[in-house]
Amino acid sequence: MRPSTRIPGILAGLALAVGGIVFAAPAAHADIKACEQVVAQQGKQVTGDVTQACYVGQIGDQTSCVSSLEGAGVSNKASADACRAATK
Repeated sequence: MRPSTRIPGILAGLALAVGGIVFAAPAAHADIKACEQVVAQQGKQVTGDVTQACYVGQIGDQTSCVSSLEGAGVSNKASADACRAATK
């Protein structure tokens, strides 16, 4: 492959990769917000610990998410609901 045809191919691939990240990022952020809303509806303050627990739930570790939210003072049922919301 000649260098003159290689560069546009590399740039096109990079553009597609960056575009995929840009589209995925808002969806991930929305899942964490949904989790935080469930916690806030329970009258609990959304702190950094809650946000971190919601992130852990979003990436699929439901057990750690629930455990972390319970440690932050959220009830078991509300913790499970919040962590479930993070995966949607």
